[in-house]
Amino acid sequence: MYASVEETVQARLILSPHRSARLRVVLSYLPEDPFAVRMAFPAEFSLDEVVDDRSGEDIVWVFARQLLSSGLELPAGVGDVHVRPALGRRTMVELRAPEGTALLQFDSTDLRRFLWRSRLVVPEGEEHLHLDADRALAQLLG
Repeated sequence: MYASVEETVQARLILSPHRSARLRVVLSYLPEDPFAVRMAFPAEFSLDEVVDDRSGEDIVWVFARQLLSSGLELPAGVGDVHVRPALGRRTMVELRAPEGTALLQFDSTDLRRFLWRSRLVVPEGEEHLHLDADRALAQLLG
């Protein structure tokens, strides 16, 4: 079994054209879920205004590794996650939920480094070789 990849990076949450907040984002890649990447944000940055038993837990978004890779070069994404290059060496990630939209700015170098490390674990195009169909079916069926 291959090790997972995890990297903590800094991002800016864009609050308005003139305001932003720095936050820590944990990027992770699990070889047992080879098509996906995860972005975990501190709970205090949740769009959900309801405080419940989850308070204190990170908010995790899961989306395609290929979407993150493509979005470094050209605007990419449909649905809840959009990624696009920005001025300088920046990349914008837009996360859409029923509670609202979050726009985050990352240093592209951080995202490229994370993707490079994930490809050392599972090369692009070889994801299907790492799928465990029985496990995936068991998860799907609960």
